[in-house]
Formats: sequence, C-alpha cells, structure tokens
Amino acid sequence: MFRNIKSTAVAALLCAVAAPVLAACDEAAESSEAPASTAAGQEPISGTAKITVDGRSVNVSCSGTEMEDRPVVVLLAGLGDGLDKLAAFQQTLSTKGRVCSYDRLGEGASDQPAGPQTFDSAGRILTGVLDRVAGDQPVVLAGHSLGGLIAARYAPAHRDRVAGLVLMDATPSTIIGDTTAAIPESATGPAAELRAQSLAVYGGENPEMLAMQDGEVGYAGDIPVEVIRHGQPYLAAVPEYGAALEQAWAAGQDKWLKLSSDSNPVTAANSGHYIYVDQPDVAVQAIERVAADA
Repeated sequence: MFRNIKSTAVAALLCAVAAPVLAACDEAAESSEAPASTAAGQEPISGTAKITVDGRSVNVSCSGTEMEDRPVVVLLAGLGDGLDKLAAFQQTLSTKGRVCSYDRLGEGASDQPAGPQTFDSAGRILTGVLDRVAGDQPVVLAGHSLGGLIAARYAPAHRDRVAGLVLMDATPSTIIGDTTAAIPESATGPAAELRAQSLAVYGGENPEMLAMQDGEVGYAGDIPVEVIRHGQPYLAAVPEYGAALEQAWAAGQDKWLKLSSDSNPVTAANSGHYIYVDQPDVAVQAIERVAADA
C-alpha cells in the first residue's frame, strides 16, 4: 500500500489519525506496576487493570504516587496505539506524581465498540475513566495525535475537572477539510490513493469505528495549555502535495491555541509526529509546566 510514496511521509499522515492503516508505528514498551490513583471508596489501581464503562471493558494503567496540590495526568494515545505505546513515557512522568493512561474502545486490550462512535461517545468513555482513576481530583489531559484531538474536544465542556491540556502534534480540528483542500479530488496516482484512504479512516474505517467531524475549536477558559508541534517536516515528503499538507497541519496547531487565554506554542525541533518518542524531554517539560500551573 502506498509503495510509490515515501514511506515516512505516508506513515506520518496516516499515523496522525490512522496508524493501523500502515504497519509503520512502533511497538510499545511494557506498562508500569506502580501504585495509582482511584475514585473514593474503591481499591487503588496498580499497573494495568480492566474497568467497566458503559457496559464495555476498558483497559487502564496507572503509576506514580499522589502528590499534594498536583493534578492527575491522563495520557491519550493516537489512533492505532494502545497504552503500552505510552509505557516508557508514563514511567518517566510518574516519578513526579500520579499518571494514568487507557485504551479507547477498539484499541489495545479494551473491548471493541458496540457500533459507530462519535466524539461524544468517546468523551463518555473518557469521563468513566476519569471517574475511576481520578475521582474528584483535577486532571491534566496530555494527548498525542487523535488523542490530542479528543482531549481538546473534551476539555471545554468539562472545565470542572480538566485543569490543563498538553497537545502533542494533535490532529487538527478541521482535518477532513484540510486534507481535501491540500489533496484535491483531481489528484491522481499515489496521492489520490492517500486521499481516499485518509478520508475513509476519518469516516469511521478505523479500529475505534470513530467517525470524525470537523469543528470549531472550543474555549476552555484560562487553563494552562501547551500545544507542541513537530519540527521535522515529514509531510513535505508527499509528492506534489506535501507542502500544502505541512502548511495545513501547522495552521491546525495554531488553531488549538484558541482553547485558552493561557495557551503557549512549543516546537519540538528535532521531532517527527511521535514527539513523546523522538523528544520525550520536550513533552515531559510541557506536562510538568502545565501540571505546576493547573
């Protein structure tokens, strides 16, 4: 598939929302087994565990110990990645406090979705996860790629519990329109195939059965937000349309700054799409800043 397009560029575009379409996303490390947070009246989750949300089994992982006046950090992986992909990153973060992650329905060790999903249904699963791993405690959501898009769509309607956001090369809020504008319907050859595959994934042909919709960036108040973008222009390798794809992605990162009156842009100069793998120090520092200010 896509043999005629430089593999790194194709993997970058599709891993941004559709990693399972290609076998180009890395294997993950093992998950942590340290103590973790819990909702009041329930036993603490240590390492990985299954919880039930809306009648579905959801795989979660928590590590680190509770720190006074510090929110729980909850990590959201990109499409096609399970929480095990985040394990090494989570272990690093957990030296400073409580950190949890989870597999969305259709990913990792969680159940398959019962049917097509929307951002609202994905948000309900996230709420159930937060209820269990954080209880009444505030949270900082740190999402990569599609996980960042879900976190950014969730935060404005949940200001009572989301105290901060870190977006790591988050999928833009207008990814469908961006893609169709950058690669027109008149495109031929590998670019046309890339366009068709991307739109199919956005429409729900993905492990989460998530049908994405473009939307305006919501407002989450004055919570601290850091928007990290890649510094290595991997999308530029797509023949003919790469420059337009890069420009659209960069514009999408700028739009995320509208989430808060306390938003800050960060560039991971030596990173491709997987910022927490390529330059984990940049992502860790951003999360630490947001957690401290939340």
